[in-house]
Amino acid sequence: MTIVTGLHMRWRGLLALAALLGGCASVPAPAPSTPPQWSGRLALVIHTDPVQRASAGFDLRGQAQRGELWLHGPLGQTLAQVRWDEDGAWLERPDAPAQRYPDVAALTEALTGAALPLATLLDWLQGRPSEAPGWTLLALDADQGRLQAQRHSPQPRVELRLVWQRP
Repeated sequence: MTIVTGLHMRWRGLLALAALLGGCASVPAPAPSTPPQWSGRLALVIHTDPVQRASAGFDLRGQAQRGELWLHGPLGQTLAQVRWDEDGAWLERPDAPAQRYPDVAALTEALTGAALPLATLLDWLQGRPSEAPGWTLLALDADQGRLQAQRHSPQPRVELRLVWQRP
């Protein structure tokens, strides 16, 4: 009986060792590459006559080459969706047909009168204080999710404020 018990325990030990070694030998699957994402609130002030003010919630996903931006009203309703890639930028609103633009700068200029520097804005969101012609970064705290920037040229002057978090 002790021989059978001894063989049984060895067998269990060998199975456990094989399972352990098998687990060590397997290579974990690489995590899928997900584009950066941010959610928060934005405020834009355009110093025209009269001054234009806009604020919205936003969800932003992507990079300068390809991405999506959703703008939300105070009750969570979708105000607009912007998509972009190497072929251009598209604006979709619930009450209008989709509109195509050559890029995000042209889209934001058509909507607000002020082109926003997308690549620079994405750098700022990642905590990199990049420069954009005509823009001054006034405050950036990526750890706290706060940004303030101002465009001084071309006119009109534009103020941009963002408060965000990464989901």
